[in-house]
Amino acid sequence: MKYIFRILFTCMLTGLFAAQAQNPAPALPQTKKILLLNGRAHLGNGDVIENSAIAFEQGKITLTADAATIRIDRSAYDTIISIQGREVYPGFIAMNTTLGINEIELVRATNDYNEAGSLNPSSRSIIAYNTDSKVTPTVRSNGVLLAQITPQGGLVSGSSSVVELDAWNWEDAAYKTDEGIHLNWPSMRIFKAWWAKPEEEQKKNMDKDLQNLHALFDDALAYSKIKEPEVKNQHLEAMRGLFSQSKKLYVHCNYVKEIVAAVSFCKNYKVKMVLVGGSDAWQVTGLLKENKVPVVLVRTHDLPAREDTDVDMPYKLPFILQQAGVDYCVSVDGFWQVRNLMFNAATPVAYGLTKEQAIASITSSPARILGIDQTTGTLETGKDATLFVSSGDALDMKSNHVELAFIRGKMISLDNIQTQLNRKFRNKYGLN
Repeated sequence: MKYIFRILFTCMLTGLFAAQAQNPAPALPQTKKILLLNGRAHLGNGDVIENSAIAFEQGKITLTADAATIRIDRSAYDTIISIQGREVYPGFIAMNTTLGINEIELVRATNDYNEAGSLNPSSRSIIAYNTDSKVTPTVRSNGVLLAQITPQGGLVSGSSSVVELDAWNWEDAAYKTDEGIHLNWPSMRIFKAWWAKPEEEQKKNMDKDLQNLHALFDDALAYSKIKEPEVKNQHLEAMRGLFSQSKKLYVHCNYVKEIVAAVSFCKNYKVKMVLVGGSDAWQVTGLLKENKVPVVLVRTHDLPAREDTDVDMPYKLPFILQQAGVDYCVSVDGFWQVRNLMFNAATPVAYGLTKEQAIASITSSPARILGIDQTTGTLETGKDATLFVSSGDALDMKSNHVELAFIRGKMISLDNIQTQLNRKFRNKYGLN
Protein backbone atom coordinates (compact mmCIF):
# COMPACT_ATOMS: atom_id res chain seq x y z
CA MET A 1 0.00 0.00 0.00
CA LYS A 2 2.79 2.38 0.93
CA TYR A 3 4.52 1.62 -2.40
CA ILE A 4 1.32 2.41 -4.37
CA PHE A 5 0.92 5.67 -2.45
CA ARG A 6 4.47 6.72 -3.32
CA ILE A 7 3.85 6.04 -7.02
CA LEU A 8 0.61 8.06 -6.96
CA PHE A 9 2.32 10.91 -5.08
CA THR A 10 5.15 11.01 -7.66
CA CYS A 11 2.66 11.03 -10.54
CA MET A 12 0.64 13.83 -8.94
CA LEU A 13 3.72 16.01 -8.47
CA THR A 14 4.95 15.30 -11.98
CA GLY A 15 1.54 16.12 -13.42
CA LEU A 16 1.30 19.30 -11.38
CA PHE A 17 4.64 20.59 -12.67
CA ALA A 18 3.79 19.59 -16.24
CA ALA A 19 0.44 21.37 -16.10
CA GLN A 20 1.89 24.57 -14.69
CA ALA A 21 4.67 25.23 -17.16
CA GLN A 22 6.50 24.04 -20.21
CA ASN A 23 10.18 24.62 -20.85
CA PRO A 24 10.93 26.69 -23.97
CA ALA A 25 12.32 24.79 -26.93
CA PRO A 26 16.11 25.00 -27.40
CA ALA A 27 17.28 27.76 -29.71
CA LEU A 28 18.27 27.13 -33.32
CA PRO A 29 21.93 27.51 -34.38
CA GLN A 30 23.06 31.02 -35.28
CA THR A 31 22.66 31.83 -38.96
CA LYS A 32 22.89 35.62 -39.01
CA LYS A 33 25.80 37.93 -38.26
CA ILE A 34 24.97 39.82 -35.06
CA LEU A 35 26.48 43.03 -33.69
CA LEU A 36 25.87 44.29 -30.13
CA LEU A 37 26.63 47.98 -30.06
CA ASN A 38 27.35 50.58 -27.36
CA GLY A 39 27.05 48.39 -24.28
CA ARG A 40 29.43 48.39 -21.29
CA ALA A 41 31.33 45.12 -21.70
CA HIS A 42 32.89 43.24 -18.79
CA LEU A 43 35.33 40.93 -20.58
CA GLY A 44 35.80 38.51 -17.68
CA ASN A 45 39.59 38.98 -17.59
CA GLY A 46 39.50 42.18 -15.53
CA ASP A 47 39.09 44.56 -18.47
CA VAL A 48 36.06 46.73 -19.18
CA ILE A 49 35.10 48.44 -22.45
CA GLU A 50 32.83 51.38 -21.68
CA ASN A 51 31.39 51.67 -25.20
CA SER A 52 31.75 48.29 -26.83
CA ALA A 53 31.19 46.65 -30.18
CA ILE A 54 30.79 42.87 -29.94
CA ALA A 55 30.10 40.87 -33.09
CA PHE A 56 29.66 37.15 -33.60
CA GLU A 57 28.75 34.72 -36.34
CA GLN A 58 28.38 30.95 -36.50
CA GLY A 59 28.65 30.86 -32.71
CA LYS A 60 32.06 32.55 -32.47
CA ILE A 61 33.01 36.08 -31.42
CA THR A 62 34.53 37.91 -34.39
CA LEU A 63 34.93 41.38 -32.86
CA THR A 64 35.45 42.80 -29.39
CA ALA A 65 36.47 46.44 -29.51
CA ASP A 66 35.85 49.97 -28.32
CA ALA A 67 33.17 51.30 -30.66
CA ALA A 68 34.63 54.81 -30.42
CA THR A 69 37.98 53.77 -31.88
CA ILE A 70 36.95 51.68 -34.90
CA ARG A 71 34.94 52.19 -38.06
CA ILE A 72 31.99 49.86 -38.24
CA ASP A 73 30.62 48.67 -41.56
CA ARG A 74 26.95 48.22 -40.68
CA SER A 75 26.23 46.53 -43.99
CA ALA A 76 28.42 43.62 -42.91
CA TYR A 77 25.89 42.54 -40.26
CA ASP A 78 22.42 41.05 -40.59
CA THR A 79 21.31 42.16 -37.13
CA ILE A 80 22.52 45.19 -35.18
CA ILE A 81 21.24 45.48 -31.61
CA SER A 82 21.74 48.73 -29.73
CA ILE A 83 22.40 47.96 -26.06
CA GLN A 84 23.29 51.46 -24.93
CA GLY A 85 23.09 51.84 -21.17
CA ARG A 86 23.29 48.07 -20.64
CA GLU A 87 25.94 45.70 -19.32
CA VAL A 88 27.45 42.76 -21.24
CA TYR A 89 29.03 39.74 -19.54
CA PRO A 90 30.44 36.34 -20.49
CA GLY A 91 28.03 33.58 -19.53
CA PHE A 92 28.43 32.73 -15.86
CA ILE A 93 29.71 29.21 -15.08
CA ALA A 94 28.28 27.24 -12.16
CA MET A 95 30.70 24.77 -10.59
CA ASN A 96 29.89 21.78 -8.39
CA THR A 97 26.15 21.64 -9.00
CA THR A 98 23.51 18.91 -9.23
CA LEU A 99 21.45 20.96 -11.67
CA GLY A 100 19.63 18.61 -14.04
CA ILE A 101 20.26 15.51 -11.93
CA ASN A 102 18.19 16.67 -8.96
CA GLU A 103 14.65 17.94 -9.44
CA ILE A 104 12.19 17.36 -6.57
CA GLU A 105 14.11 16.61 -3.39
CA LEU A 106 11.26 14.68 -1.75
CA VAL A 107 10.77 12.42 -4.78
CA ARG A 108 13.63 9.91 -4.97
CA ALA A 109 12.93 9.05 -8.61
CA THR A 110 13.89 12.60 -9.67
CA ASN A 111 17.20 12.55 -7.80
CA ASP A 112 19.96 10.86 -9.79
CA TYR A 113 23.15 12.27 -8.33
CA ASN A 114 24.21 9.53 -5.93
CA GLU A 115 25.09 5.94 -6.86
CA ALA A 116 24.88 3.05 -4.43
CA GLY A 117 28.21 2.01 -2.93
CA SER A 118 31.25 3.93 -1.79
CA LEU A 119 33.74 3.72 -4.67
CA ASN A 120 32.16 4.72 -7.99
CA PRO A 121 34.82 6.31 -10.23
CA SER A 122 33.07 4.99 -13.35
CA SER A 123 29.77 6.70 -12.53
CA ARG A 124 29.05 9.42 -15.14
CA SER A 125 26.82 12.35 -14.22
CA ILE A 126 26.41 13.37 -17.86
CA ILE A 127 24.20 10.41 -18.84
CA ALA A 128 21.77 11.27 -16.03
CA TYR A 129 21.55 14.95 -16.98
CA ASN A 130 17.96 16.03 -17.67
CA THR A 131 17.71 18.89 -20.17
CA ASP A 132 13.99 19.24 -19.39
CA SER A 133 14.56 20.28 -15.79
CA LYS A 134 12.23 23.08 -14.71
CA VAL A 135 15.04 24.59 -12.65
CA THR A 136 17.48 25.16 -15.53
CA PRO A 137 15.55 27.99 -17.25
CA THR A 138 15.27 29.83 -13.94
CA VAL A 139 19.05 30.00 -13.55
CA ARG A 140 19.61 30.94 -17.20
CA SER A 141 17.51 34.04 -16.64
CA ASN A 142 20.17 35.22 -14.16
CA GLY A 143 23.04 34.73 -16.62
CA VAL A 144 24.24 31.23 -15.74
CA LEU A 145 24.78 29.58 -19.13
CA LEU A 146 27.26 26.77 -18.38
CA ALA A 147 27.42 24.34 -15.48
CA GLN A 148 29.59 21.56 -14.11
CA ILE A 149 27.24 18.67 -13.33
CA THR A 150 28.69 16.88 -10.33
CA PRO A 151 27.86 13.51 -8.73
CA GLN A 152 27.75 13.17 -4.96
CA GLY A 153 27.99 10.58 -2.22
CA GLY A 154 30.44 7.89 -1.16
CA LEU A 155 34.21 8.21 -1.11
CA VAL A 156 34.60 8.45 -4.88
CA SER A 157 31.42 9.84 -6.41
CA GLY A 158 32.23 9.59 -10.13
CA SER A 159 32.93 11.89 -13.08
CA SER A 160 31.56 15.40 -13.64
CA SER A 161 30.91 17.02 -17.00
CA VAL A 162 30.36 20.56 -18.26
CA VAL A 163 27.08 21.29 -20.04
CA GLU A 164 25.48 24.17 -21.90
CA LEU A 165 22.13 25.08 -20.40
CA ASP A 166 20.15 24.92 -23.64
CA ALA A 167 19.79 21.61 -25.44
CA TRP A 168 17.37 18.86 -26.47
CA ASN A 169 19.28 16.05 -24.76
CA TRP A 170 22.45 15.36 -22.79
CA GLU A 171 24.46 14.60 -25.92
CA ASP A 172 23.67 18.07 -27.30
CA ALA A 173 24.23 19.71 -23.92
CA ALA A 174 27.66 18.17 -23.34
CA TYR A 175 30.43 20.77 -23.58
CA LYS A 176 33.23 18.78 -21.96
CA THR A 177 32.52 15.28 -20.74
CA ASP A 178 34.12 13.38 -17.86
CA GLU A 179 36.59 16.17 -17.17
CA GLY A 180 37.27 15.18 -13.57
CA ILE A 181 36.63 12.65 -10.81
CA HIS A 182 35.22 13.67 -7.43
CA LEU A 183 36.60 12.38 -4.16
CA ASN A 184 35.02 13.11 -0.77
CA TRP A 185 37.99 13.10 1.58
CA PRO A 186 37.37 11.09 4.78
CA SER A 187 36.58 13.28 7.76
CA MET A 188 39.66 13.75 9.93
CA ARG A 189 37.88 15.70 12.63
CA ILE A 190 37.13 13.88 15.86
CA PHE A 191 33.79 15.12 17.15
CA LYS A 192 33.17 15.14 20.87
CA ALA A 193 29.46 15.62 21.31
CA TRP A 194 26.46 13.70 22.59
CA TRP A 195 25.40 12.87 19.03
CA ALA A 196 28.84 11.75 17.85
CA LYS A 197 30.06 8.18 17.62
CA PRO A 198 32.76 7.06 20.09
CA GLU A 199 36.19 8.49 19.29
CA GLU A 200 37.72 5.08 18.61
CA GLU A 201 34.95 4.25 16.14
CA GLN A 202 35.46 7.59 14.34
CA LYS A 203 39.20 6.93 14.03
CA LYS A 204 38.59 3.36 12.87
CA ASN A 205 36.19 4.54 10.14
CA MET A 206 38.66 7.19 9.00
CA ASP A 207 41.53 4.71 8.81
CA LYS A 208 39.38 2.23 6.89
CA ASP A 209 38.34 4.90 4.34
CA LEU A 210 41.94 6.02 3.85
CA GLN A 211 43.08 2.43 3.33
CA ASN A 212 40.34 1.91 0.73
CA LEU A 213 41.40 5.06 -1.10
CA HIS A 214 45.06 4.08 -1.18
CA ALA A 215 44.16 0.57 -2.36
CA LEU A 216 41.97 1.97 -5.15
CA PHE A 217 44.59 4.45 -6.35
CA ASP A 218 47.40 1.88 -6.15
CA ASP A 219 45.36 -0.45 -8.37
CA ALA A 220 44.41 2.40 -10.74
CA LEU A 221 48.03 3.56 -11.06
CA ALA A 222 49.22 0.03 -11.89
CA TYR A 223 46.33 -0.43 -14.31
CA SER A 224 47.10 2.87 -16.08
CA LYS A 225 50.53 1.52 -17.06
CA ILE A 226 48.90 -1.27 -19.10
CA LYS A 227 48.08 0.12 -22.53
CA GLU A 228 45.78 -2.67 -23.68
CA PRO A 229 44.53 -4.77 -20.74
CA GLU A 230 43.10 -8.15 -21.67
CA VAL A 231 40.12 -7.61 -19.37
CA LYS A 232 38.96 -4.04 -18.89
CA ASN A 233 37.95 -2.81 -15.45
CA GLN A 234 35.41 0.00 -15.81
CA HIS A 235 36.34 1.67 -12.50
CA LEU A 236 40.06 1.68 -13.24
CA GLU A 237 39.50 2.70 -16.88
CA ALA A 238 37.65 5.78 -15.66
CA MET A 239 40.65 6.74 -13.49
CA ARG A 240 43.24 6.30 -16.24
CA GLY A 241 43.01 9.99 -17.18
CA LEU A 242 44.05 11.06 -13.69
CA PHE A 243 47.54 9.66 -14.14
CA SER A 244 47.96 11.06 -17.65
CA GLN A 245 46.67 14.35 -16.18
CA SER A 246 43.96 14.64 -18.83
CA LYS A 247 41.51 14.59 -15.91
CA LYS A 248 41.54 16.39 -12.59
CA LEU A 249 40.78 15.06 -9.15
CA TYR A 250 38.25 17.24 -7.32
CA VAL A 251 38.80 16.68 -3.61
CA HIS A 252 35.92 17.81 -1.40
CA CYS A 253 37.05 18.79 2.08
CA ASN A 254 37.16 21.79 4.42
CA TYR A 255 39.19 21.04 7.55
CA VAL A 256 42.83 22.17 7.40
CA LYS A 257 44.17 18.73 8.36
CA GLU A 258 42.14 17.17 5.54
CA ILE A 259 43.42 19.75 3.03
CA VAL A 260 47.05 19.07 3.93
CA ALA A 261 46.54 15.30 3.74
CA ALA A 262 44.73 15.56 0.40
CA VAL A 263 47.48 17.70 -1.15
CA SER A 264 50.09 15.17 -0.01
CA PHE A 265 47.97 12.30 -1.38
CA CYS A 266 47.62 13.90 -4.83
CA LYS A 267 51.29 14.84 -4.90
CA ASN A 268 52.23 11.24 -4.12
CA TYR A 269 50.12 9.90 -7.02
CA LYS A 270 51.06 12.80 -9.34
CA VAL A 271 47.48 13.79 -10.11
CA LYS A 272 46.12 17.30 -10.65
CA MET A 273 44.10 18.33 -7.61
CA VAL A 274 41.27 20.86 -7.29
CA LEU A 275 40.11 21.63 -3.76
CA VAL A 276 36.32 21.92 -3.43
CA GLY A 277 34.98 23.59 -0.30
CA GLY A 278 38.16 24.69 1.41
CA SER A 279 36.67 26.76 4.23
CA ASP A 280 40.05 26.44 6.02
CA ALA A 281 42.03 27.31 2.86
CA TRP A 282 43.06 30.65 4.39
CA GLN A 283 45.33 28.73 6.78
CA VAL A 284 47.32 26.96 4.03
CA THR A 285 47.54 29.48 1.17
CA GLY A 286 51.29 28.87 0.83
CA LEU A 287 50.80 25.12 0.44
CA LEU A 288 48.04 25.60 -2.15
CA LYS A 289 50.06 28.10 -4.17
CA GLU A 290 53.23 25.99 -4.07
CA ASN A 291 51.37 22.91 -5.33
CA LYS A 292 49.23 24.88 -7.83
CA VAL A 293 45.98 23.69 -6.28
CA PRO A 294 42.98 25.83 -7.32
CA VAL A 295 40.06 26.20 -4.92
CA VAL A 296 36.35 25.98 -5.71
CA LEU A 297 34.75 27.95 -2.89
CA VAL A 298 31.29 26.63 -2.06
CA ARG A 299 28.88 29.39 -0.98
CA THR A 300 30.17 32.63 0.45
CA HIS A 301 26.67 33.15 1.89
CA ASP A 302 27.33 30.78 4.75
CA LEU A 303 28.29 30.64 8.41
CA PRO A 304 31.97 30.32 9.36
CA ALA A 305 33.19 26.74 9.65
CA ARG A 306 34.61 27.16 13.16
CA GLU A 307 33.32 28.75 16.35
CA ASP A 308 36.52 30.78 16.75
CA THR A 309 36.73 31.92 13.12
CA ASP A 310 35.88 35.48 12.12
CA VAL A 311 32.14 35.72 11.50
CA ASP A 312 32.79 37.23 8.06
CA MET A 313 35.42 34.69 6.99
CA PRO A 314 33.27 33.18 4.18
CA TYR A 315 32.88 36.70 2.74
CA LYS A 316 36.55 37.64 2.83
CA LEU A 317 38.07 34.27 1.92
CA PRO A 318 38.10 35.04 -1.85
CA PHE A 319 40.12 38.21 -1.23
CA ILE A 320 42.57 36.30 1.00
CA LEU A 321 43.15 33.76 -1.78
CA GLN A 322 43.40 36.54 -4.37
CA GLN A 323 46.10 38.30 -2.33
CA ALA A 324 47.98 35.05 -1.77
CA GLY A 325 48.05 34.25 -5.51
CA VAL A 326 45.92 31.10 -5.17
CA ASP A 327 43.69 30.33 -8.15
CA TYR A 328 40.05 30.10 -7.09
CA CYS A 329 36.46 30.46 -8.23
CA VAL A 330 33.14 30.98 -6.46
CA SER A 331 30.42 28.37 -6.62
CA VAL A 332 27.29 27.25 -4.81
CA ASP A 333 26.09 23.78 -3.88
CA GLY A 334 22.94 21.91 -4.79
CA PHE A 335 20.77 23.09 -7.67
CA TRP A 336 18.22 25.71 -6.54
CA GLN A 337 21.07 27.85 -5.16
CA VAL A 338 22.62 28.20 -8.64
CA ARG A 339 20.35 31.16 -9.36
CA ASN A 340 22.20 33.04 -6.59
CA LEU A 341 25.69 32.29 -7.93
CA MET A 342 26.37 35.89 -8.99
CA PHE A 343 25.25 37.28 -5.65
CA ASN A 344 27.61 34.91 -3.81
CA ALA A 345 30.39 36.31 -6.01
CA ALA A 346 29.30 39.90 -5.30
CA THR A 347 29.45 39.83 -1.50
CA PRO A 348 33.31 39.58 -1.33
CA VAL A 349 33.47 42.92 -3.21
CA ALA A 350 32.64 44.57 0.12
CA TYR A 351 35.62 42.72 1.66
CA GLY A 352 38.42 43.63 -0.74
CA LEU A 353 37.73 42.14 -4.18
CA THR A 354 37.20 44.45 -7.12
CA LYS A 355 34.00 44.02 -9.08
CA GLU A 356 35.91 42.74 -12.09
CA GLN A 357 37.71 40.17 -9.93
CA ALA A 358 34.30 39.03 -8.66
CA ILE A 359 33.08 38.65 -12.25
CA ALA A 360 36.23 36.70 -13.13
CA SER A 361 35.53 34.33 -10.21
CA ILE A 362 32.42 33.04 -12.02
CA THR A 363 33.60 33.37 -15.64
CA SER A 364 37.28 33.08 -16.56
CA SER A 365 38.40 31.40 -13.32
CA PRO A 366 36.01 28.42 -13.47
CA ALA A 367 36.72 28.12 -17.21
CA ARG A 368 40.44 27.87 -16.44
CA ILE A 369 39.91 25.29 -13.68
CA LEU A 370 37.67 23.22 -15.97
CA GLY A 371 40.15 23.45 -18.84
CA ILE A 372 37.70 25.18 -21.20
CA ASP A 373 39.27 28.65 -21.07
CA GLN A 374 40.48 28.39 -24.68
CA THR A 375 36.89 28.55 -25.90
CA THR A 376 34.83 30.31 -23.23
CA GLY A 377 34.94 32.34 -20.02
CA THR A 378 35.85 35.73 -21.54
CA LEU A 379 34.60 38.02 -24.31
CA GLU A 380 37.51 37.66 -26.69
CA THR A 381 37.77 37.20 -30.43
CA GLY A 382 37.71 33.54 -31.47
CA LYS A 383 35.90 32.30 -28.38
CA ASP A 384 32.34 31.02 -28.19
CA ALA A 385 29.64 33.69 -28.26
CA THR A 386 28.27 32.63 -24.89
CA LEU A 387 27.23 35.89 -23.25
CA PHE A 388 24.31 37.90 -21.93
CA VAL A 389 23.07 41.47 -21.70
CA SER A 390 21.60 42.93 -18.51
CA SER A 391 19.85 46.25 -18.05
CA GLY A 392 21.53 46.51 -14.62
CA ASP A 393 24.49 45.24 -12.64
CA ALA A 394 24.42 41.45 -12.88
CA LEU A 395 26.01 41.14 -9.44
CA ASP A 396 23.28 43.26 -7.81
CA MET A 397 20.07 41.42 -6.97
CA LYS A 398 18.07 44.67 -7.16
CA SER A 399 19.13 45.81 -10.61
CA ASN A 400 20.09 42.58 -12.39
CA HIS A 401 17.69 41.96 -15.26
CA VAL A 402 18.90 39.77 -18.11
CA GLU A 403 17.35 40.93 -21.38
CA LEU A 404 19.31 38.90 -23.94
CA ALA A 405 21.33 35.70 -23.67
CA PHE A 406 23.30 33.76 -26.25
CA ILE A 407 24.90 30.31 -26.07
CA ARG A 408 27.39 29.86 -28.90
CA GLY A 409 25.54 32.56 -30.82
CA LYS A 410 22.10 31.03 -30.31
CA MET A 411 19.64 33.53 -28.83
CA ILE A 412 17.99 31.52 -26.06
CA SER A 413 14.60 32.01 -24.48
CA LEU A 414 14.57 33.54 -21.00
CA ASP A 415 11.08 32.28 -20.21
CA ASN A 416 10.71 29.94 -17.24
CA ILE A 417 8.23 28.59 -14.71
CA GLN A 418 8.57 31.70 -12.54
CA THR A 419 7.91 34.19 -15.33
CA GLN A 420 4.99 32.05 -16.53
CA LEU A 421 3.43 32.00 -13.07
CA ASN A 422 4.01 35.73 -12.78
CA ARG A 423 2.10 36.34 -16.02
CA LYS A 424 -0.63 33.91 -15.01
CA PHE A 425 -1.47 35.62 -11.74
CA ARG A 426 -0.97 39.14 -13.02
CA ASN A 427 -3.59 38.33 -15.65
CA LYS A 428 -5.87 36.87 -12.98
CA TYR A 429 -5.80 40.08 -10.95
CA GLY A 430 -5.74 42.45 -13.94
CA LEU A 431 -2.26 43.78 -13.22
CA ASN A 432 -0.91 43.59 -16.80
